Formats: sequence, C-alpha cells, structure tokens
Amino acid sequence: MSSSSIPFRVTFLGASGTVTGSKYLVETHGKRILVDCGLFQGYKTLRLRNWSRFPVEPASIDAVVLTHAHIDHSGYLPRLARSGFRGAIWATPATAALCEILLTDSARIQEDDADFANRRHFSKHNPALPLYTEADARRCLKQFRTASFEEPFEPVHGVHAQFHTQGHILGAARVALRSHGRSLVFSGDVGRPDDDLMAPPSDLGDVDWLVVESTYGDRLHPQFDIAQELGSALRRVAARGGVAVIPAFAVGRTQLLLHHIAQLKRAGAIPSIPVYLDSPMAIDVTGLFHRYRKEHRLSRGDCEAMCKAAHYVNSMEDSRALHSRPGPMVIIAGSGMATGGRVLHHLTSYAPHPRNMIILAGYQAGGTRGAALAAGASTLRIHGQDVDVRAEVVALTSASSHADANELIAWMRTASRAPRHVFVTHGEPAAADALRSRIAHELGWPASVPEYRDEVELGAQGPGEQAPATERRSIRPPAAL
Repeated sequence: MSSSSIPFRVTFLGASGTVTGSKYLVETHGKRILVDCGLFQGYKTLRLRNWSRFPVEPASIDAVVLTHAHIDHSGYLPRLARSGFRGAIWATPATAALCEILLTDSARIQEDDADFANRRHFSKHNPALPLYTEADARRCLKQFRTASFEEPFEPVHGVHAQFHTQGHILGAARVALRSHGRSLVFSGDVGRPDDDLMAPPSDLGDVDWLVVESTYGDRLHPQFDIAQELGSALRRVAARGGVAVIPAFAVGRTQLLLHHIAQLKRAGAIPSIPVYLDSPMAIDVTGLFHRYRKEHRLSRGDCEAMCKAAHYVNSMEDSRALHSRPGPMVIIAGSGMATGGRVLHHLTSYAPHPRNMIILAGYQAGGTRGAALAAGASTLRIHGQDVDVRAEVVALTSASSHADANELIAWMRTASRAPRHVFVTHGEPAAADALRSRIAHELGWPASVPEYRDEVELGAQGPGEQAPATERRSIRPPAAL
C-alpha cells in the first residue's frame, strides 16, 4: 500500500506504560501533527526523557493539537518550541487560557527549583538548569490558535479536526481527526458522568481508530461521598490543632476541594478553620470558572463561594510566613503529586509531626512523592534531604476526575459502531492491559497496548475489513543531548 493511500501513521511518543508524557505523532498527507505535548513525571527514567533529544526533528512538526491543559499533556510545549517547532498549537479557548497560566507557572517553578538547588548545592548538576524558562513559555503561547467545541478546523491542509466535550477539567476535549475519509480519535482524559464539578463527556459517536486513556483501567471508584471523606479528615486534624497540607492539582482538583470546603463550612460540618490557597496558578484558574460557566455544573453562587473559601497566598514571603502560624489550618498547594512547587516546603515543615495531616486528593503516578506517601513511606527525599513522615496521611478515594474502568467501558459503548482498532494508552501497565482485556471480551473490539515509540500505519481498507495496522515497528531512539 502506498503511503499516499494510508490515512494515518501514528507513533506513540509518550503515555505508553505510564500516565504521563502524552505525545502522539500523526503523519498524514505528508504532514506531521503532534496530538498532546506533555511532560514525563514520576520515575527518574521517565523524567530523563524530558531532557533527551526529541525523537523527531521539532521543526518537522507542522501543528500541535491539545486535548487539555494538564502538564502531562501540555507541559513540554515550551521545550518543543525552543527546539525549533514553529507551527500552530490548536486548543479549545478554555485550554488556551489555562495553558497561559500553567505553562508560565511550570517554567517559574523550574527556574525557582534550579535556583534553590544551586544556592543549596544539592544538585548533581553544576549549575542546575530549568528544562525551559518563563520566556520560553511566553514565546510558545504566541503560537496558540483556538477552536470551540464542535467547530471544524484544519490543523494542516487536508486534515479535518474537531474538539468534542470530554468533562474532566475546563476545556478538556477529545480530538477527532479525519483524513482520506477515515477518523482517528484521541480520548484525552475521560471525565466522569456524575462529576461534582464538570459536565459529562459527550457520546463517542463515529470512529475508525480510537486511542483511549486507561488511568483507572483496572479499578472502580468507591461509592463514597468526597464531602464525607474530606469532612471527616478535617474534623480530626482540627480537633488536635494540626495543619492539613493538601498537594493538589491547580486545575480541577483545587476547585473541587474549595467547593466542598465551602459547602462543609456552610453546613457546619467542619469548624471554621482558616484555609490558605498557596498557589498563584490555582488562584488564577479558580477565576476562570466564572468565565467558562457553561462547561461545569456550579451555579454563580457556588462559584462565588468557592472563590471565597480560602485566603489567597501569592508571594513566597507570605508562603513562608505560614510556617509561623499555629494550627489548626489547611494549606492547599501544588503540585498534586508533590513533584515540585511550594507544597514541598510545607511538607518539609509539617510532615515530621504526628499532629499534622497530609491529604492526597488525586491519582499519584508511580515514582512521585505522592505515590510514596500513599504507599506509607516513612521518609521523603525533598531538596536533597530526607524528611521524616509522621503526619497522618489520608488518601481521598472519591476525588478523581478520571472515569474508572466501568465508566470508560460505558463511554466507549456510546460509539455508533465498532472501531477498527483501539489503542490503550495513558495507564500503568496493569491498568492498560486490564482495560484492553475488557474491551476485547466485553465489547468484542480489537485492542492493543502500544509500547513507547511504537509506530503503526492505519490502513484504508473497505468497510468491514479489520486491519488496524499494515505495519508496526519501533523507531530508533536518538542520542541524548
């Protein structure tokens, strides 16, 4: 089959065997589109990929299309642009607005962490450098172009694309690409049908090939009420005069927590303890819930209560000043998996005392400090030092904004017909394979779990023919920089 008759060639450059680093290179009509451009997080072997030479020449990529703004889907963009990518970055309006906040904040955190490492001399690198700078982030923001949900757009000539609502966070979409009369759909992160904040994902509809996430592909969310879980934890820590430190994603999870804290206080279910939101990024994101009210379930009054539920902490001086305040109090700070940012300083101060509490409010990828806390670690390595963990660690089991295994299967059942093939990505190996098995046995669809740098050519066979890949191979990894 000639390359001109192949609708799509896809290379899996991230989110294979892990939930981070989402990147899918799509080649069609002689053009290259990168769907998502995320940072690898977690294990060191994954994080080192962020520093390696990109598997293809960035200048050869014609466009990037983002499913949503979370850093594991967008956080590599400044590095890609600095390395030569000059094309357009397509996103929904809310995703573009969030990326302006998240990418500049990500860059500032990296610059601050590098500066801190150089001043304290705990890095093995001399000097320690950020992956990219705030100037890099601001330059790549000029490359953004927006398309609303259901609005057709053309990222490259001859390829038709649309964003469809996917819940999860503001602006989150699945991406449908159409070429040679065939459709290739990337699920992005699939939201929950009964999420407390976000609207449910729309029906899948028509699809030839599907790339689906599997973060919770091997488990079900417990039928607990997050308000009950959170309320119980906050009452305990308040009763002993402790400090609750909550590492939280700035987009989605922080707003969910603030919403429920406001509701709990209004109902008298928790004491009126002070709450501090120590994340300029999360502060800015919270304000966007007023601008994009059609994308979530909160009323205007709920939005106002959520925005007033915490004292906002902007400067590093005010952040450090929290450590001299007595408890009880709640500190919400990024990042959600405790991989960097201000929350590390709060963990250093409060984790060693049993009076205090650490509340984990979301998925913790393997290799992160959050995963170590969830597994019962007695120490954490922070800024070159081992910090004792004697605080109570509470993992909220009902706070996820990802669909669980049953919800993923139910969402896929909304397809108007069986896809030719399903590629299961964005999950730890056990989760991805468990979902693959359920897709094959319960839906009867061909499915596989691609490995990092696998390349597949999606054929142009006629209706009813089942040929997900005419060719499959791995591209050779380039030398590291």
